[in-house]
Amino acid sequence: MQDLQRIEDEHYHLREGEREQDFLTLMLQYIGDPEPELRDNLIYPTFYEWIMEQQKFTDDELRILLRTLTDEQHLFYQIGSEGSPSVFTRTFAVLPVALILMRHRKQPILKPAEFLAVKGALLRYYREEKDLRGYVAEGGWAHSAAHAADALDELVQCPESDTSVQLEILAAIQGMLHNGLSTFAEEEEERIATIVDTMLEQELLPEQQVVEWIGGLSACASQPKCREQVIARVNSKNLVRCLYFRRVQGTRSPVLEAALLAAEAALNKFAVQNTK
Repeated sequence: MQDLQRIEDEHYHLREGEREQDFLTLMLQYIGDPEPELRDNLIYPTFYEWIMEQQKFTDDELRILLRTLTDEQHLFYQIGSEGSPSVFTRTFAVLPVALILMRHRKQPILKPAEFLAVKGALLRYYREEKDLRGYVAEGGWAHSAAHAADALDELVQCPESDTSVQLEILAAIQGMLHNGLSTFAEEEEERIATIVDTMLEQELLPEQQVVEWIGGLSACASQPKCREQVIARVNSKNLVRCLYFRRVQGTRSPVLEAALLAAEAALNKFAVQNTK
C-alpha cells in the first residue's frame, strides 16, 4: 500500500528503475482486498491513470491484462457466492475492463476473437453474479450490477457491437432487473439506465426495438405475485423512471415517451387508474 500511496503522491510517475508491470502483478493480487482504501482509492485510480491518462501499456499488454481480468481468478472468482468478500475481487476486476474497452473504442486494440471473448465474459458475469449488495458495512462498495453496467456501456459503443450484440445486452439488463434476489438500493438502476440511454442517444439500435424492449419489461406486472415478481416489477419500474427523466423533454420522441409512461403505469401498483 505504501508504494501505491507514494505513486499517487508522485502523480503516478515511477522512479528510475521501476516498471509498471512489477506493480501490476501486485495490483491484480490485491484488486479485491477487503480494505477499501487500497481497493477503491489506490489500485483502481492507478489503473485509470496508467490505462487512460498516461497510456503506459502497449496494445499487447492491454490484451494480456484483459484476459487476466476476465479469468476465473478475477471476474469469476467464486462466482455464484453470496455474502462473501470474494465479491470485491469480481466487482473491481470489471472496472478496469471498462477502461480497456474505452481505450479500444478510441483506438482499436482488440482482435475480433478477443472482442467476442470479452463480450461473452461480461454477459456471463451479469447472468451469474448473485451477490448484488451495493455498499457493504465491512468492506465498502461492492456494487456488482453498477460496476458491470459501466463495462457494458463501453461495450455497446464499440464498433463491433452490431444489432445482435445490442439486443444481447438488453436481454442481459432485463435479466439483472429480474434477478429474483433483491431490489436495488444504491442507484444501480441509474448506472444500468445509462446503457439504454447510450443506445438511444447514439442511435445504436432503432428506437422501435428499444420501445418493444421497454414494453417487455412491464410484462412481469401481470405475473402472479411472489417475491421474485415484486423484485422484477420494482427494479423495472425504477429503470423506466430513470430513462424517462434522463430523456428530458425535447429529446424523446412521442413514441418513446408513450412507451415509458405506459410501462411505468403498468409497473406501478400505486398508480391512479383512469376510470373514465
